[in-house]
Amino acid sequence: MSDQPAAPEDLSAEDAKLVTLARATRARARAVEGAAVRDLDGRTYAAASVRLEHLSLTALEVCVAMALSSGSTGLEAAVVLTDGDLPDLAAAGDFAGPGVPVLVGDPQGRIHTREATRTD
Repeated sequence: MSDQPAAPEDLSAEDAKLVTLARATRARARAVEGAAVRDLDGRTYAAASVRLEHLSLTALEVCVAMALSSGSTGLEAAVVLTDGDLPDLAAAGDFAGPGVPVLVGDPQGRIHTREATRTD
């Protein structure tokens, strides 16, 4: 984990793209969270959190579902932007296994935490 927020220039071009996608999706949907993932083939998926009376999904869970339903076999990286608590990485770990890097940032896209998926 990092104590200093990551500036956009501190991220790889691929991770900066995920930040941009997560930020735009969150803003467009006016959601609590925005997330984006890159699968093992380099395809990206972006989603916002879903809060309905009978359905509640984090943005990362929606991204995992999108990747899985599109035939993806795993994840290379993920970004979650939220002004809430640290995201639950269980679904990403179930799908992709341990060790997938997950960058967590604020709604403006400033990364403040680097996590990794686990399977425990």
